[in-house]
Amino acid sequence: MNHATPLLSVHNLQVQFFMDEGIVQAVDGVSFDVFPRQVFGIVGESGCGKSVTMKAILQILEPPGRIVKGEILLNRNGSTIDLAKLNPNGKEMRDIRGAQIALIPQEPMSSFSPVHTVGDQIIEAIRLHQPVHARAARQIALEMFRDVGIPMPEQRLDEYAWQLSGGLRQRAMIAMALSCHPRLLIADEPTTAIDVTTQAQILRLLRKLQEEHHTAIIFITHDLGVIAQMADYVQVMYLGLVMEEGPVDAIFHAPKHPYTQALLRSIPSVHSTPRVNLPTISGSIPHPFNRPSGCPFHPRCPQFIAGKCDKHIPPLRSVGGVQAAACVLYHDVEVPR
Repeated sequence: MNHATPLLSVHNLQVQFFMDEGIVQAVDGVSFDVFPRQVFGIVGESGCGKSVTMKAILQILEPPGRIVKGEILLNRNGSTIDLAKLNPNGKEMRDIRGAQIALIPQEPMSSFSPVHTVGDQIIEAIRLHQPVHARAARQIALEMFRDVGIPMPEQRLDEYAWQLSGGLRQRAMIAMALSCHPRLLIADEPTTAIDVTTQAQILRLLRKLQEEHHTAIIFITHDLGVIAQMADYVQVMYLGLVMEEGPVDAIFHAPKHPYTQALLRSIPSVHSTPRVNLPTISGSIPHPFNRPSGCPFHPRCPQFIAGKCDKHIPPLRSVGGVQAAACVLYHDVEVPR
């Protein structure tokens, strides 16, 4: 993606949760750029910090979580604003949320109020960010419902979330997110709670809408198959750190980090031998309070080097031109004495 100015730049983002038992480092120095019209994928197992990164960008971290370091720079009309410095409940941040950056959350059922119609909630969101009266807002909502392929949109607008199927709820959520024409859309596991057929339809719909509206998307998922379909550029996270990043083709055809390689081995392909168990990654993600020393993946890594991997956190460095990986296999690191 060769656009000169990033729409969003995240620099050395660190998010900690201050618990009674101690401090959890949920995001540990994550940096990335999202360019206009780009689909930027963040992938990793549950608990790796992808959703916390999204919440930090939108300033919707639940206490006791907070941003302790880093910048979240949003480029708007030639000027740059650091979202990390804004008051989460202040007017400026509330104006940005929904209008400039919109979210498709993981579970649409819990995101819609059960006591108001879906239409009323979308109309309210439109009127919050656009100077239009109720009738015009309803018309915009209707157009968005048609755009996202909801059948009988006039009738559906006046229904409650619990009256809609999972696929229709997800489409209504996408309509709500796009109703104010945001420049950046954050999709947090948007296909987790729906069946495979509906999932394919939702992904096609997101791609189509992204191309029509020229919206940039941050696509957060644990599903590498979804990333292969959707993303242009991918960042692989583990325990709050970036393990590898690069263009989607490079990541899938020549993964560098042992964690990325293990993730790719564990997904089925058309070439997989039938009835043979797929390889799995040994062990599980450590508890945040028992974070291993050195590279956080080393206890599960098949290429672990004693005295190196367990002593030093390797920095993310360029590997083979277009990719970057945080691994001692590619860059020798000085082990602290």
